[in-house]
Amino acid sequence: MRSAELTSADNYFEDFEVGLLLRHHRGKTVTEMDNVLLTNLVMNTAEGHFNEDAMKKQDARGIFAQRVVFGGINLSMVLGLAAQDTAEQCLQELALDRIRLSHPVFHGDTLYAYSEVLEARAADRDDAGIVRFRHYGLNQDDKLCVEAERTVLLKRKSHWAQQ
Repeated sequence: MRSAELTSADNYFEDFEVGLLLRHHRGKTVTEMDNVLLTNLVMNTAEGHFNEDAMKKQDARGIFAQRVVFGGINLSMVLGLAAQDTAEQCLQELALDRIRLSHPVFHGDTLYAYSEVLEARAADRDDAGIVRFRHYGLNQDDKLCVEAERTVLLKRKSHWAQQ
């Protein structure tokens, strides 16, 4: 398994081989603003995302003692962190599935993204190929928080790159 550690805008279909593991260069600390603003913008009314008092009072029943970041935000951040390496040459997003939010994210946690190439195959057009990635989001303590599979149509270097 190869590992790449720096971002690059030169990720065409031919650059991805099954088993390639990418450690994306940047991390993102999740702020209270990220959580509250985006949770309200998408009209998520689960008060566990914006009512600190209710979360403290529910702690006795085994629920988190503080607000938890909305999982849609966590997923979006991981995909965003992976985008420079996996979407720079993307022509079309084909699928996003097998989403798993396995560990809570709280204000102040930092997410880091990794991507694994699960499949690389020809498309029905000569200038592109299809790549299926598994994206992972880990927090600052290396706890797996987000996992998702994403399938994209990527440009072929042989047709699109500057010669």
